[in-house]
Amino acid sequence: MSELVNQEATYLESQKVRIPVNNGKIYLFSKRVIDIIGASCGIILLSLLFIIIGILIKIEDPKGKVFFSQKRVGLYGKEFKMYKFRSMVSNAEEKLAELLKYNEVSGAMFKMKEDPRITKVGKFIRKSSIDELPQLFNVLKGDMSLVGPRPPLPREVAEYTEYDRQRLMVAPGCTGLWQVSARNSVGFKEMVELDLTYIRKQSFFFDIKLILKTVLVLFGSKDAF
Repeated sequence: MSELVNQEATYLESQKVRIPVNNGKIYLFSKRVIDIIGASCGIILLSLLFIIIGILIKIEDPKGKVFFSQKRVGLYGKEFKMYKFRSMVSNAEEKLAELLKYNEVSGAMFKMKEDPRITKVGKFIRKSSIDELPQLFNVLKGDMSLVGPRPPLPREVAEYTEYDRQRLMVAPGCTGLWQVSARNSVGFKEMVELDLTYIRKQSFFFDIKLILKTVLVLFGSKDAF
């Protein structure tokens, strides 16, 4: 706990924070309790789906792994490995450099609707956001929360302004205000504003509201790619 407090103090001092953050002990404790209970229940209830998706991924590409891990940046700039179901070809990272010129969103983020690296199974699990479900294990580990800003890539953070880095003042989440209200229909700047709006408004009831809204939009999002 003391290590986290020191990380927070160092980060806030270096970033000249402009917006308030809800660091109340009661809120943080209740948020962690919700994370543990929610992630545990999710993993148990979705275990059969995990097995089915794993089998489908293996059938399409027997040599590739079922899960994909990628280095992301979390609370106070700390890096961690984020888990997802693999939705791309095995050498997707190697092919990224030649596709950057086709980026369809502005700012420090890469998205491409017709990304040629995505597999057939990958298109389905991305459209339904099923590929994100393994992040429940990140929540249990404490790397992520159920609700929070999208965890960025290190190369994205390298392009952040001081203002953008305020997104890193709270733990990243599986879902959040950006994920349920706009997702890829807006650019990077708009995403940052939505995330900072969440940070300003975060509370126990606001988190519950976003979790419930996520359940409603999870399988109906047309902007998931």
